[in-house]
Amino acid sequence: MSYALLSVSNKEGIIDFAKSLVELGYDIISTGGTFKALQEAGIKVTPVSDVTQFEEIMNGRVKTLHPKIHGGILADRHNDEHVQAMDKHHITPIDIVAVNLYPFEETVAKEGVTEMDAIENIDIGGPTMLRSAAKNFKHVLTIVDPSDYDEAIERLKSGDDMDAYRKEKMIKVFNHTYHYDQAIVEFFSGAKASLRYGENPHQQAHLVRTNATPNTILGAVQHHGKPLSYNNIKDADAALNLVKQFDRAAAVAVKHMNPCGVGVGDSIEEAYDRAYAADSMSIFGGIVALNRPVTKALAEKLHEIFLEVIIAPSFDDEAIEILSQKKNIRLLEVKMDVDEDATEFVSVSGGYLTQDVDQAFARREDMQVVTDKQPTKAQWEAALLGLKVVKSVKSNAILLSSPTHTVGIGAGQMNRVGALKIAIERATELNENIALASDGFFPMRDTVDLAAEHGIQCIIQPGGSIKDQQSIDACNEHGIAMITTGMRHFKH
Repeated sequence: MSYALLSVSNKEGIIDFAKSLVELGYDIISTGGTFKALQEAGIKVTPVSDVTQFEEIMNGRVKTLHPKIHGGILADRHNDEHVQAMDKHHITPIDIVAVNLYPFEETVAKEGVTEMDAIENIDIGGPTMLRSAAKNFKHVLTIVDPSDYDEAIERLKSGDDMDAYRKEKMIKVFNHTYHYDQAIVEFFSGAKASLRYGENPHQQAHLVRTNATPNTILGAVQHHGKPLSYNNIKDADAALNLVKQFDRAAAVAVKHMNPCGVGVGDSIEEAYDRAYAADSMSIFGGIVALNRPVTKALAEKLHEIFLEVIIAPSFDDEAIEILSQKKNIRLLEVKMDVDEDATEFVSVSGGYLTQDVDQAFARREDMQVVTDKQPTKAQWEAALLGLKVVKSVKSNAILLSSPTHTVGIGAGQMNRVGALKIAIERATELNENIALASDGFFPMRDTVDLAAEHGIQCIIQPGGSIKDQQSIDACNEHGIAMITTGMRHFKH
């Protein structure tokens, strides 16, 4: 006789699955609510307590944690000692274990969930049976996902390559229990928290702290304001990562993950003035990151406009007093150390991508001036500032910069000419000291020709196109200096 143990929180499909197993000759063992559902459906089912000869106790906390269950699951049927132990202790071998777990993640995602609610939804017997069965996949088929019921029945009917199928389901089980345990750790350690919503109000969202050191957004000290939203966190992180790139006093304004104004100066007040002037419209409702303490004088300027978040290494007491007059503004104190070994993760359907954070910056001595005309000192300063900022702009990106601040940003376009058109349209000034920075090479000369029409006299770009010479020739025709860096900075 073959036996299948069914114990599920999610009852979807379990009746039809059990009926199919019975038709294939399996006897069904079950527990609690699953036993009741199968019995009411007219399926012959044996309660676990009949197998263990021990009643369920402690409100069902202890029911399957018994040698007659785990012996039946874990026994190696090719091991004579195991077989003898089963005979001696009257243990029935269990061939299929179909279990899904208490809905812990769904429970803790609910508003107002208590610690006791969470504790009562930590499944113990379920993961134990799953892991036992998965370990013994040479003999036991383990099903953790109701969507696998139909395929399991077809495989059992055909008998095709069951060894490989059991191994495939074993991997799925351990992946499932890993994530289940991780959710418990995150909840009780405070590493995971529910957000009000995601990018849009109809999307649920959570944040998970993995390495929330004081130089990160999730490790920040919040001095004032309501909790950060999903979009606040992403925008604030983009602003922080950019402002950390500067040694000089720098101010970065970010809107929708793109910098809208960046300024540097001899003081943080001067840097902010320049960032604000770079795009006084887009900064409204945005995020501002500063790499110097916020003084009373700067706080008075910041208080004049609506901002969602201000990030700085510290805030003077008077600055906090001024900025706190606005109820909802968030004030985040973050250390400005750069994590040289930072890694970023991006989810995709079916998994995720991981890569090193783009902290690289081409050295000036490794850059090449490839045109007849050499950049002036001011053009070099503008180009290097633009290059530092453009790698934080969504591709395709073109950035126009003076030696002290951005003047026009074209972000996220499908072609580089389109990005330049936007940057020119938004430019607050165009003169001989403005440099054009591109995050990628020019596949043809059209971007250079458009730049020349608007009086731009210096370009910095990675180079590396098979048509580089066309762009170089165009620069020479127009009297433009071009610098190539040899380093691309796409940001998708």
